[in-house]
Amino acid sequence: MKVLIASIAIALAPALAFAQAAPAKKAPAPGMNKKLARSAQKAVEESTPIDADPNVKLTEADIEVAKKVFVGDIPCELGAKVTITPLKREGFFLVATKGHRFAMHPVESRTGAIRLEDPKRGAMWLQLGNKSMLMSQTLGQRLADECQSPEQVTFAEKLKLNPVNILEAPKPDPITMPPASPASQPASS
Repeated sequence: MKVLIASIAIALAPALAFAQAAPAKKAPAPGMNKKLARSAQKAVEESTPIDADPNVKLTEADIEVAKKVFVGDIPCELGAKVTITPLKREGFFLVATKGHRFAMHPVESRTGAIRLEDPKRGAMWLQLGNKSMLMSQTLGQRLADECQSPEQVTFAEKLKLNPVNILEAPKPDPITMPPASPASQPASS
């Protein structure tokens, strides 16, 4: 009997040693999510509401600048599109393009350009008379360029017919920046 037990122990020794050496795989804890697929991440981001930063206080001048922001779908180069929608809070806008959404507000510009920023996400929308662009300050690149609302297209055509040289004194009848389309009612969230 002792011989039988000893031979069984000798036969099982390698199996017991192997079982101790192999790490056991841990089962994921309940409620812990695995990393989401890119399409699922995008769906979650698009459905998550973005609120304006309550700490940002807009001045009357900022509100006046906000009234000049072009809203709606604005086509850009390479088939891109930027959608600008007024938020419930006056002067704030949701600026969205493929894969990116920003809650932006006007920021003073010394050049007279209309400038919206989302300091939390590091983005800026720059609206000139003839074109607009969306830039990511965190990535250091343009997300959308050569964006033109219908008013900006008209303004760009006028510039081609009557070029402006910024180094010369202004002519009696300078081209003026086109009026912005009136901001529609704030989007309901």
